[in-house]
Amino acid sequence: MTTKAPSSSPRRAGQRLSWRNPSVRSAVYQGLLLALVAAAAWYLLSNTLANLAQRNISSGFGFLGREAGFAIGETPIAYTPADTYGRAILVGLLNTLRVSVVCIVAATLLGTLLGMARLSHNWLIARLAGVYIEFVRNVPLLLQLFFWYAIITESTPGPRQALNPLPGVFLSNRGLKLPGLQGDALDWIAGGLALAALLSVLLWHGARKMRLRSGKPLPVLRIAATLLLALPLAGWWFSGATLALDMPHLRGFNFQGGISLSPEFAALTMGLVVYTSAFIAEVVRSGVQSVSRGQWEAAQALGLPRGRTLRLVVLPQALRVIVPPMTSQFLNVTKNSSLAVAIGYPDIVSVVNTTLNQTGQAVEGIMIIMAAYLAVSLAIALLMNWYNRRIALVER
Repeated sequence: MTTKAPSSSPRRAGQRLSWRNPSVRSAVYQGLLLALVAAAAWYLLSNTLANLAQRNISSGFGFLGREAGFAIGETPIAYTPADTYGRAILVGLLNTLRVSVVCIVAATLLGTLLGMARLSHNWLIARLAGVYIEFVRNVPLLLQLFFWYAIITESTPGPRQALNPLPGVFLSNRGLKLPGLQGDALDWIAGGLALAALLSVLLWHGARKMRLRSGKPLPVLRIAATLLLALPLAGWWFSGATLALDMPHLRGFNFQGGISLSPEFAALTMGLVVYTSAFIAEVVRSGVQSVSRGQWEAAQALGLPRGRTLRLVVLPQALRVIVPPMTSQFLNVTKNSSLAVAIGYPDIVSVVNTTLNQTGQAVEGIMIIMAAYLAVSLAIALLMNWYNRRIALVER
């Protein structure tokens, strides 16, 4: 004879909905907090719209489709004053991304070298690295930007007396001029580079799995270097398109042709790289020192030299400590690039400031700047968090 399981009594159901239940209290508190936040946001929004209407100031983002009417000194994409405000803001965003990517890569390389130098057994190298790090970290970034901008614009000669260290390379107070490529084959070369980079990443993952499975390493660096050289050349060869070397030349009071790096871009890059590298050096130093001394001794007992011990044994373990604070430094580089407005580099802050001065759309302009930096910062954080999960130790 089977007995029927007793159904839940009304008393137990009442206990689940009781105020004594922590889940019920938590849901109520969270609901109240959400309601307060929504009410505060609605009050601020309605108050702002009412003040704008009282002063006859139009609101909305319709101004993005109107003609901008102002020029931008550096434009990574085609732009004229006849284009819209939306395209002008896009140019400013691309300028911000360009300087951020360059500074992140350069500051990481320089900071890693400084961190290693700080741990050197050579007394002079370690002390010089320490003095550099302490000096740079304790001088405000804005002052460093002014310093580099003054060095570039005041200490270098004019275009007619420009320094010419290499053929086709000219350094003057108008910036740095370099030889460039022009022609229809550039798209094919860029496609070859993108394909080579993708194949190099896939090769690295495949080689890593094969090394863990069979213990046989692959010459990944040699193969990747061959791909990065061969695929762009193959794209240019099979395209049959024209490709020419554009050399800068002096015409009038300035140089024409080639690739131009403005003094503002150079000063901003130097300032951000020098400043951020000092913080990255301390992150790298602390990460290396977090690895136990026994790892060094075990590698030395196997006969590994110090350089290979650092590269193959210590740094892979130190990355688990280095990556989280390194993410913060990458975010700081992106956000500190907003100081470019102080030296005249046309980043997104500078372009939006000009836009809101002409249109009066101050609230919308600030919202665009906030949304741009938020999107870029979240993208960097997601990428670094993904990489941090990839290298994290897996508990069994």
